[in-house]
Amino acid sequence: MTQIEDDSREMRLDPDSFAQGYFKNAVYRHWDPYDIPGLDEDREKMIANGMTEDEYYELCTSISRFGAGEEAVTEDLMPLALVLDDINDQMFISSQIYEEAKHTQFFDRYWREVLNPVGEKLGFETYAPTAQHFFNDEYITLFDKTEAAMERLLVEDTVETRVKAYCHYHLTVESVLAQTGYYGFQSAFSDHGGDDVAFRDWPNLTGLVEGIGKIRSDEGRHVGFGMHKVRGYIQRGEVEEAIVQETLQELLPYVAGTVSDFGDAVNPGPLVTYASDKLTRRIEILTNENAEIPPVEELVKIGGGEADTVGD
Repeated sequence: MTQIEDDSREMRLDPDSFAQGYFKNAVYRHWDPYDIPGLDEDREKMIANGMTEDEYYELCTSISRFGAGEEAVTEDLMPLALVLDDINDQMFISSQIYEEAKHTQFFDRYWREVLNPVGEKLGFETYAPTAQHFFNDEYITLFDKTEAAMERLLVEDTVETRVKAYCHYHLTVESVLAQTGYYGFQSAFSDHGGDDVAFRDWPNLTGLVEGIGKIRSDEGRHVGFGMHKVRGYIQRGEVEEAIVQETLQELLPYVAGTVSDFGDAVNPGPLVTYASDKLTRRIEILTNENAEIPPVEELVKIGGGEADTVGD
């Protein structure tokens, strides 16, 4: 049995740390992707709604990109988990990796139980969610850059490389790209969101929206963790604000490009604006010493379809 030589603390865990508070919240708000109801109803509504082939493929594209993104970050978070040296942080990141895997499972289930049967019923050609034509260049570049930023931690673990890793994953992929996608889904397929996103009235897809709501709640907690980390480095003077701003602004065009090639079912213009506004608010709360990140209980609320309130 390996001997634990660190006797500098009376207890290993710090229940008052924000990371432990986040971990406790993750345990309390656990949900099962296999138990999300409403997928059968979503399938029947799509078939009855008479969507066109172009509209169907656009929905497939958005679900494919989400599912692939969740799968990618499940893997890409591993280097961060390895370099963190505080058990409280390690526990939270462990819960986050588990949650990303759950998100991957939900989108896979939606593809199998809803999208493929709908396509077959309507006489459309169906594809695997990994088909290359679902992913545009901006999407691929964004996730390649995120993977590289995370893997760099394994060879150069510094404050700057950690901050850039948080900026790529927590503050861009989750905080801007994912939140923009959730906003688009909820605007098009529920009574929440913006009225200018969908080109026509779509049925409320309660299974999709409930799954998205659960995922969005988790992501609010993940984003809050990354915001705490980066804001702490800035406020302690360990990293320049300019590094954070430059990293986030460099990645914004790839986020915009990921959502700007839609146009059959949803209007990409409001989504690009939403992403840009979200990034601006993130930078403000990170760099303003008087700003406060809401408590985790606020970050995970799903009322009205809005779970993420960081910087809003």
